[in-house]
Amino acid sequence: MRERKCCEVEADGLYGSSKPCFPPGRQPSNPPELAIAHQSKSEIESRELRGHLSSLNPRLDDYSKNMILHGITRSAYLLDTEASSCTYDDIKLVASFLDDPDVGIKIQTLHALKAFAGIWKFRIRIQEYIPKVLEIITDIWDSDVHIAGLRLLNGLQLPDHLNVLLRKLLPALMEILQMGNTLSQVQVLKFLSSLVQKENLLFDIMNCQVHPEFINLFQTSRPGNLLFELLVFVERLCEGRLTPHYQSVHWEYNELSLHEVLFGDDSRLADCLLSLIIHPEEEVQIQACRVILKLQLNEDGEIVGIHGTDSTYSTLSDCNFDHTVFEAAH
Repeated sequence: MRERKCCEVEADGLYGSSKPCFPPGRQPSNPPELAIAHQSKSEIESRELRGHLSSLNPRLDDYSKNMILHGITRSAYLLDTEASSCTYDDIKLVASFLDDPDVGIKIQTLHALKAFAGIWKFRIRIQEYIPKVLEIITDIWDSDVHIAGLRLLNGLQLPDHLNVLLRKLLPALMEILQMGNTLSQVQVLKFLSSLVQKENLLFDIMNCQVHPEFINLFQTSRPGNLLFELLVFVERLCEGRLTPHYQSVHWEYNELSLHEVLFGDDSRLADCLLSLIIHPEEEVQIQACRVILKLQLNEDGEIVGIHGTDSTYSTLSDCNFDHTVFEAAH
């Protein structure tokens, strides 16, 4: 990955409106005037979004492209009706700027596609660009790229034909989880949690090599939103390990694999979970308890011990927990 730092303003949360003008001290007071005012506003909004799209051109300078893409993002979020009337050619035009050499323009393009992905009819068309988005995320080491790209992917369905590509890119995604900033880590955890639910990728995720200090991600000093998503990810892994398909095979894992760090004989996951059930944030407590329950109980309510990991679960089972928190975890 090539390293670069960049910060772009996102369109989420930006608000603005175009209002028709009336003489000072006079506002529309009857239905005809209100209808005219509404129509005037709609026409202005329509021209705003269409104007941005009409102005977008690869021959523009970088600043102009950035501003126009920002305007498209803002309009797509705020002007639902007008955004819905856009065409697939409009989406193709916007997506073409993913190939722009400027990283800032790539980021604004990802924001714009995320805005359009909120409209149901465009989601399948935007899925066509998932390979390109994955390439950008894994080739460019930039936190804003990671956040924008993963936010887009987290709002899309991942077709099964992408599994081969996803399997190849898992090490790069795991590197973002371990070395990225907090916002990047949260987004990549959401993405990995969705991948874990793909049966054909579960072993590849479990066998992915991680740093020896991976377990430090569970430290109680970490931000609550990061810990929550990390625990959701582990819960999904636990659920995957309990499926008949997964238990029917004797899997062999690398020594420094994610599986060995979390579920191996020398794992410190149990200690981490015990610390997190007294975390100040309740959602972290509850999610930690959910993970403990998934680790401990199988369908018969017995301790689950798979491939030599009984010691971890025995450690957890010997402890006394706050039953109130455990009830909330069900």
